[in-house]
Amino acid sequence: MESGGALAGLHRNPTFHHLLRPPRTAVNNLLSSSSSTYKRHFSPLPLKFQKQSHFASYSYNCSIKDGSAFQVAYSASSATPELANIDWDNLGFGVMPTDYMYSMKCSQDGNFSKGELQRFGNIELSPASGILNYGQGLFEGLKAYKRHDGNILLFRPEENALRMKMGAERICMPSPSVEQFVEAVKATVLANERWIPPPGKGSLYIRPLLMGSGAILGVAPAPEYTFLIYVSPVGNYFKEGMAPINLVIETEMHRATPGGTGGVKTIGNYAAVS
Repeated sequence: MESGGALAGLHRNPTFHHLLRPPRTAVNNLLSSSSSTYKRHFSPLPLKFQKQSHFASYSYNCSIKDGSAFQVAYSASSATPELANIDWDNLGFGVMPTDYMYSMKCSQDGNFSKGELQRFGNIELSPASGILNYGQGLFEGLKAYKRHDGNILLFRPEENALRMKMGAERICMPSPSVEQFVEAVKATVLANERWIPPPGKGSLYIRPLLMGSGAILGVAPAPEYTFLIYVSPVGNYFKEGMAPINLVIETEMHRATPGGTGGVKTIGNYAAVS
């Protein structure tokens, strides 16, 4: 379910959308460049729908797992990044490896460390991790869209962050703050901009995960948690546009029982239908 909340000053309609751009504080937080710095350039992402010269250039910095800096530059003179070489007219809904994913750890103190972008790829987990043994995990799903003017649009990401916090509290897990969640989503989307389908061709699906990554043998909260975001370009859900669909109403089996976890997006809720 794609949901989320609008950031003040970054939206067209405070109830529904906001344009993606880096935080203004990032302008004064530019990391010094080095030979190991990854540099990418993006099309201008103005504060409002009309371009404004005093918001013509930004820099947004994220760390990379190897310790180097990832510098994302936003400039009025920057060219739109070249799109990935894929068939945009025949996108389905599946995993397509992109450039970067985002990772952030939380130890037993309940505080999440500074997140980092890293190359998309497999992750390492202990065989005794809480997610593998006891299904201790949550996930979210939202999308980023490319507009005809080159701007990137998110749909209420704060609502996804709040739902993750609610779910984490329900199953005794720590969770990122709303600000940490939203900034992580923004950083991941911008780092993978070339994978956002052209307008009308689809969207960039964003999958935030929160899981018990620490090893635990007994039934108890994990000693470590990982917040991870990966993205994948997907086609339009309804290929022929919005149209009526057939639904089946289940009257015998119940997904959400009183006092259960059906009201939050736990990973285990989806095991029965996968």
